[in-house]
Amino acid sequence: MADSLSKARRSWNMSRIAGKNTRPERLVRSLIHSMGYRFTIQGPLNRKLPGRPDIVLPKYRTAIFVHGCFWHRHSGCPDSTTPKTRTSWWRNKFEGNVARDRNAESALQQLGWSVIVVWECQTDTVLRLKTLRAELAKRLHRQRNNSLSV
Repeated sequence: MADSLSKARRSWNMSRIAGKNTRPERLVRSLIHSMGYRFTIQGPLNRKLPGRPDIVLPKYRTAIFVHGCFWHRHSGCPDSTTPKTRTSWWRNKFEGNVARDRNAESALQQLGWSVIVVWECQTDTVLRLKTLRAELAKRLHRQRNNSLSV
């Protein structure tokens, strides 16, 4: 099926998709802050690190990416659909996103950073946020203990 919107209207719609301070990012930051951790979101370190992490905990050398399930292809997620038109263009776009994500994660790990990926769908219900909180607590506690022993 062809796109029912004009090119100008589609462009306008796409320009309204937020790249920063999205609802999932704000929820994750609030969750981490309530756990007592302090972090940066737009500091010079964030811009220098590979992949420009959404949240950086410098004290624990931990970078957190909050990925949208659609754009970053969350495997098995119902939100990770592929548009029915221009499928080859979309496939290339998604493959590029996933490759960049993988490269950034690998580069961060080579620099001695721990990487946590939070998916958008993990923030969509209270129950999932509680599960996410438990997982973050476990991962960040492990990083806290590692940074104290160094």
